[in-house]
This record gives sequence, structure tokens and C-alpha cells, in this order.
Amino acid sequence: MLSCKESSQLISQSLDRALSIRERLALRLHLLICDVCSRFVKQMNLLRLAIRRMTQQTEQNENLVLAPEAKKRIADKIDSQHDQSH
Repeated sequence: MLSCKESSQLISQSLDRALSIRERLALRLHLLICDVCSRFVKQMNLLRLAIRRMTQQTEQNENLVLAPEAKKRIADKIDSQHDQSH
């Protein structure tokens, strides 16, 4: 049986990769008996949905434009980091 710590790690990892069958089964068994971890899964899913919606809204908003000064600061920072690494 997984601990809450192991379960929360698997929940977080599931955002970045597909869990193995064994991991999914162990996590599901834990979630059946642990209300706290079940709530954590729901919260993570709500956050994922909110981020997805916010990203879509931002991408569709044509009024959001990066100022030329900001672009230059970013480019300068990238260049300085590149120079430091060589």
C-alpha cells in the first residue's frame, strides 16, 4: 500500500508522464481509502483545467503584445547567458 507521500508524488508525476499499470493500480487503491489524496487529485485537475483555459484565452487575445523594450531585454539576457556558457 502506498503512503500519502508516495501517492502525491505519483499524482504529480502523472501530470508529466503516463503512469505504469502497476502505479495506476496502486494509486487507485490508495485513493479509495484516502480522502486527503483524493482531494489533492481533484485540486490538481482543477489547476490543470484552469491553466489550460487561461492559456487558450491568452493565445486568443490579440491585444496581448510584448513591448519592443521587453523583447530586447529578453534577447540581451539570452545573449549574456550564451556568452557566459562559452
